[in-house]
Amino acid sequence: MINKPFILASASPRRLALLQQIGLTPVAVEGADINESPLPRELPRAYGARLAMAKASAIAKKHPDMPVLAADTVVACGRRILPKAESEQSVRACLELLSGRRHQVWTFLALHLPGRKNPAAKEVCSIVRFKRLEGREIDSYLSCGEGVGKAGGYAIQGMAGGFVAFLSGSYSNVVGLPLYETRQMLLSHGILSF
Repeated sequence: MINKPFILASASPRRLALLQQIGLTPVAVEGADINESPLPRELPRAYGARLAMAKASAIAKKHPDMPVLAADTVVACGRRILPKAESEQSVRACLELLSGRRHQVWTFLALHLPGRKNPAAKEVCSIVRFKRLEGREIDSYLSCGEGVGKAGGYAIQGMAGGFVAFLSGSYSNVVGLPLYETRQMLLSHGILSF
């Protein structure tokens, strides 16, 4: 398997690790400096798609001759966009909301190719249901600290994996990058070949 040079437009170490897990290594990893605040009444799908496109475009402007792969993952409970939890209080609020409920994890992929006006786009949705969480389980999870900095306040690849009663769709999507869909996108656009 050969991958042509491309840039990963992401500040997430998980996305890089996931790409490397399937043998893909970008020539550079660069986070896009964009405003990630949701627009008023913006729904999760529109929000994530907008951010992925904005990230791809921002990095492509700096590197017009290089393919740029961007992704954005959004955790949604109904129409509500859950934040990237930046504090223990935010993690607690997310877990209390998700306790005993189904939620969606959307990842939006955008691949900007040199000479093309618009990035190629793909969206992937996984459905996750947490068990009903007891207060002491939430306290224990807070003490490990892994939910801080994560969309929705949890990392499925860590201790929160023990909260998942149901998962439909891509596991790697919930971690932060749907590997099958990413690989297929890179294959179909000539970034990856055999």
